[in-house]
This record gives sequence, structure tokens and C-alpha cells, in this order.
Amino acid sequence: MTASAEPSWKRWLDRLLMLNVLVVFLGAGFFAVAVVTQSQGKNAPMDLFQQLWQPLFTPAISVLIMAALTSGILSWWQRRVQKPRSDNES
Repeated sequence: MTASAEPSWKRWLDRLLMLNVLVVFLGAGFFAVAVVTQSQGKNAPMDLFQQLWQPLFTPAISVLIMAALTSGILSWWQRRVQKPRSDNES
């Protein structure tokens, strides 16, 4: 399937998942900065990170893991289940 032929919902889902990955990476960077600043005696960044952990970062990480597992399972299913059917039909 070419890029122009893919459904618009898939493009939006891909964009949403890319935004999710960006949030996870930015969260990891922010956590690293918060750890460094906390070791220097400034607790404000770590306090902010802890406030954002439950409402922002936990769901973002969960969606990332769920999307990776779903993609892997679908890829496996396409290779193992659909390919033998198409070989038998020809």
C-alpha cells in the first residue's frame, strides 16, 4: 500500500503515536535533568516531574508499550498466518 493510498485515520494514528514517543523521550530527558538538579540541592524540577508522572508520563509509556506489542503481534500474524494461506491459494 502506498503512502497516498493509506487511510487518513492511519496517518492520524501514526502522528499521534509519534507525538507520544516524543513525550516519552522528552520525559526521560526531563527526568535526567531533574535528577542532576536534585543532586545539586534544587528540588523544584523533581517535584514537578513527580506531579506529572501519574497524569502524563505513565499513560504515555503505557500507550508506547501497547502500540509496540500490538505492532509486533500484527506483524507476526501477517507473516505466520496470512502468508501460508496466500501460498496455498496460488
